[in-house]
Amino acid sequence: MAHDFLYPITGSFAMPAAENPTIVMIEAAYRQLGLNWRYVNCEVHPDKLGDAVRGARAMGWRGFNCSIPHKVAVIEHLDGLGASARIIGAVNTVVRRGDELIGENTDGQGFVRALREVDDPTGKTAVIFGAGGAARAVAVELALAGAAHICIVNRGRERGEELADLLVRHTPAVATYVPWVDAFRIPADTSLVVHATSVGLYPHVNETPDIDLDTLLSHMVVADGIHNPPLTNLLRAAKDRGCRVADGLGMLVSQGVIGVKHWTGMDADAGVMRQALLELRL
Repeated sequence: MAHDFLYPITGSFAMPAAENPTIVMIEAAYRQLGLNWRYVNCEVHPDKLGDAVRGARAMGWRGFNCSIPHKVAVIEHLDGLGASARIIGAVNTVVRRGDELIGENTDGQGFVRALREVDDPTGKTAVIFGAGGAARAVAVELALAGAAHICIVNRGRERGEELADLLVRHTPAVATYVPWVDAFRIPADTSLVVHATSVGLYPHVNETPDIDLDTLLSHMVVADGIHNPPLTNLLRAAKDRGCRVADGLGMLVSQGVIGVKHWTGMDADAGVMRQALLELRL
C-alpha cells in the first residue's frame, strides 16, 4: 500500500517538487527499494500544524519531516521523543511506531553518519562554529557519539554558552564556549572542525567563514554543513592544506538514509540518493 509523507513547511520555503532536493533523494530511495511510496511537499501554516499532524494520524502515514518553523512547535502534537531529539529540543523527522508518533532529529545523526565515513569522533576534540539549530543538533550527536571535548565558537555569547551548558548537563562530553571575534584561530590540538552556519550557502558561494585558514592543519578533519555547493570555499582551503573533509551533501544524504530507515525499516542506497542530488546540479 502506498503512503504519502507530509513535509510541513511555510509558503516561503516551498519549491516545485522537481527542484526540492529532499523530495528528489527520498523518492530515488523509494524507487531503488522497489516501494510504491511517495514523498510529497505540503505547505502548512503554523496555525494549522496541529491539524496537519492529526491528519497524518488519521490517514495512517508512516511519518513526515518538519522544517523551520515547525521543528519545535510540532513537539506538543507528538506522543514522545527520541533520546537526542529530547536533548536538542527540536524535531525534524516523525515516525509512526505502533499507534504513536515519535519525534526524532536526524540533522545531527546524519552528520555523524557521514563523518564516520571519514573519521571516528570517539575521544576527539571538536571545534564547532555556530550555535543555531544545526550546530545544536550536531554538537549533541557528536557528544553522544563519544567526542571528548567540544568547543562552541559563536558570536552571540548567550546562545553559545547555552549550547555548551546543554552539552555539559546532558551528555558525557566536556564543553566550553569561546567568543567568535575576528578571524578565529583554530587550536592546534583540534581533531575535528565543524562549520555549522549559513555562510557560503548558495547563492553566496564566494563567502568564507571568518576563520584563520592558516590554522587548518593536515591532521584535522574539516566538515561543512553547507550542501549547496557541496565543495565550499572552506572545504577547498582545507583540502589544499591536506585535511580530510566531509561535505554537507553527504550529511544531507545521510539524514535521508536515516529517515527512510525510520519509516520503512529498509536500508536505502546512499550512492543512489547522492547521485539524484548531483543531477540537480547542487
